[in-house]
Amino acid sequence: MTGTIDHVVINLTVLVLAVFVGFQVVWSVTPALHTPLMSVTNAISSVILVGAILAAGSEHLGTGSYLGAGAVGLAAINTFGGFLVSQRMLEMFKKKERPQGEKKK
Repeated sequence: MTGTIDHVVINLTVLVLAVFVGFQVVWSVTPALHTPLMSVTNAISSVILVGAILAAGSEHLGTGSYLGAGAVGLAAINTFGGFLVSQRMLEMFKKKERPQGEKKK
């Protein structure tokens, strides 16, 4: 068995690199871009949600189906919660209406 690389080592390497790159990308984003970035991550989560639905709906009931069902729940919470947070962040950028009698300062 010389010359073969274990798949676990490859998967762990990809995971560590993804965590490192993700950390660097998120922390180097300027605050003005956080809302658009959040919307993009919500879109990615919705794609994950579709994949989890496909995994949960397989014909054979087994561990993969249960993990898929759990992934559907977690991805749904992440997606809908993210959209709620994005909506609240966008509300902060709207101009507040003043009552008619109030003057500008």
